[in-house]
Amino acid sequence: MAVGPNEAAPSQGAETHAGAEAHAKGLPQFDTTQWAGQAVWFLIIFGVVLLLMRFVFVPRIGGAIEAREGKITGDIADARRLKDEADVQAQAAAVETAAARARAQKVGAEARAKAQAEIAARLAEEEGKLSATGAVAEAGIAKARDAALANIQGIGAETASAIVAKLTGKAATPAELAAARGN
Repeated sequence: MAVGPNEAAPSQGAETHAGAEAHAKGLPQFDTTQWAGQAVWFLIIFGVVLLLMRFVFVPRIGGAIEAREGKITGDIADARRLKDEADVQAQAAAVETAAARARAQKVGAEARAKAQAEIAARLAEEEGKLSATGAVAEAGIAKARDAALANIQGIGAETASAIVAKLTGKAATPAELAAARGN
């Protein structure tokens, strides 16, 4: 059988007719004959997703959120407890520091008083020694002064006698020297 240019082969015509028919109907989503099957599959998939969300994903997310909230709440409670303990320890340390400072000041005052007492005792002892040494020195000075005064009169008499002898050429008598002294 010879096929002419205007004639189509029978198998070729059937394929073209089925393609044209499918093409004529449009998109399968808009084909109302397929809506029932699509709705069933939609409900099945929606149900599976709903069940997965309800029993798997949401509880896991909720559990993670609750666990995180519990951990945060526990951490905050621990932080408050530790802060309270630190405050108590800081107050105790402040009390101990104040007590230690008071003890140190007391010890310092006692040491200062003891040192001042020792200094006063040594000072009194040294003043006693100096007074004794001063009294001995004053006695020595008085003795030396008396001796010097006694010698001065003798030296003065000798000097006056020597001067008179030199000026007059004759020696002065002791009576004349006593009269010159005013005795």
